[in-house]
Amino acid sequence: MAFHDDRLDRVADARGVIGELPWSEVARARIAGREPIPRFEELLDTWPEARINIDPKHDAAVDPLLRLIARRGAVDRVCIGSFSARRVRAARDRFGAAGCTALTMAEACSLWARSRLVGGQRRAPLRERARSEEQGARCLQVPVAMNPLLRVDRRLVDRAHREGLAVHVWTVDDPGEMDRLLDVGVDGLMSDEPAVLRSVLERRGAWSGWAPPGTIAR
Repeated sequence: MAFHDDRLDRVADARGVIGELPWSEVARARIAGREPIPRFEELLDTWPEARINIDPKHDAAVDPLLRLIARRGAVDRVCIGSFSARRVRAARDRFGAAGCTALTMAEACSLWARSRLVGGQRRAPLRERARSEEQGARCLQVPVAMNPLLRVDRRLVDRAHREGLAVHVWTVDDPGEMDRLLDVGVDGLMSDEPAVLRSVLERRGAWSGWAPPGTIAR
């Protein structure tokens, strides 16, 4: 299922641990009393052109997720990231260079350190980067600040881009911070306030439009 929590309680009109409930009961639950919880397979089928980021939140979800992605032919449009390096490595082991994963947190910290190098060191061959790229690492996905020192700024974004990595940042709800991150060149923002993000993109002339399945976005 495409759902953040392991329990229904926080955002749905039902209670219980999802992994302990039959699908028939989960299917009756409504998020905020309105929307059903979708199965991941339904998302892939409903939007066959969409590219999707997903974070498997439990070890037990990884193998079913990878089998589903392979079965639906979606290896090239689903990117897997996780705080768990083990889960990321499982995706890399399964799909190799054909797949898409985010850097692990250790790899992200290493990239940040490389972004602080100066002079010729900036362009030195990087065996570590080459190895992760061969395994399907395609992007850097990080919070605005991984710690008080490690913040997303232009030096980090530029370094990521030089190494062929897209940069996605979460969770960005403030319009001023959205503008700052877009100004330094990030490629994607994850937000709990999509209407705010849309208004920022429209103001910047960067909103390309969206339409439900079966219609044409203008």
